[in-house]
Amino acid sequence: MFQFTSFFIVLSLFAFAPLCCFSHKTHGGCLYPQFYDHSCPNAQQIVKSIVAKAVAKEARMAASLLRLHFHDCFVQGCDASLLLDSRGSIVSEKRSNPNRNSARGFEVLDEIKSALEKECPLTVSCADIVALAARDSTVLAGGPSWEVPLGRRDSRGASLSGSNNNIPAPNNTFQTILTKFKRQGLNVVDLVALSGSHTIGNARCTSFRQRLYNQSGNGLPDSTFDQSYAAQLRTRCPRSGGDQNLFFLDFVSPTKFDNSYFKNLLSSRGLLSSDQVLLTKNEASMELVKIYSENNELFFEQFAQSMIKMGNITPLTGSRGEIRKNCRKINS
Repeated sequence: MFQFTSFFIVLSLFAFAPLCCFSHKTHGGCLYPQFYDHSCPNAQQIVKSIVAKAVAKEARMAASLLRLHFHDCFVQGCDASLLLDSRGSIVSEKRSNPNRNSARGFEVLDEIKSALEKECPLTVSCADIVALAARDSTVLAGGPSWEVPLGRRDSRGASLSGSNNNIPAPNNTFQTILTKFKRQGLNVVDLVALSGSHTIGNARCTSFRQRLYNQSGNGLPDSTFDQSYAAQLRTRCPRSGGDQNLFFLDFVSPTKFDNSYFKNLLSSRGLLSSDQVLLTKNEASMELVKIYSENNELFFEQFAQSMIKMGNITPLTGSRGEIRKNCRKINS
């Protein structure tokens, strides 16, 4: 326990160093929270008010917007490539397996971008809008806040293959998931903390069906699944059909950002295989699950730090990329 506590103290000190000085190369520029203070001083307030309106209308939107940031950053870095529609030579990442029929919230980002273009044209990037919306969504759901480093620019392309290959899948092994995080400069602490975002939101039946019926190809359910919970899930997630039926990722407090996700894992009630393996397949991640289940404050602190770290994955800065006028298409 002492070893982990020391580790967190070191991480805490590390988190407040200037981001661009130790993380991925940012192509000649630093991200910093005050980036728009002079060029668009109302930017953060505009984002916050539109996100608040969207989440008040539909609580699920908080999780949807948070997920977009994750799915954007894991492909080519945090560059809003996910927001591009298919057009010309661009094949949209929205068509990838992790995003098709599940990535949502694009209309909220469109509304934010439209308002910002009126306030300060061609100034605030779509990539920064996604990062701010993720933070505001977390806060609105009752989670931690953090200062979002800003100054990302938008890509002029997308990567369907990157989206299919880099984003962890619900049925990936623990080692595959950790490898995908390490590729982005993230570690096991980031993996467990960021997985805690599954304290809000939904998953489709198709994302966890194999756990209910045929986890290892032997026709048997996943033995690490609480069987009464599994029986309850089977009523709405049959062997075939019902693919798009939605289930809470955290059945205890589905719209509240808290540490009950980790408590669910300890009682074998993680919904996705990628959730439950945090407890069953690795000693370091198991210890972290236990720590966060007992200490909500520590979870919040680490989640905020890991979100800042994730938001700094290879951003386009300086003269790289562009500031899109419309998040769905590159400037002509």
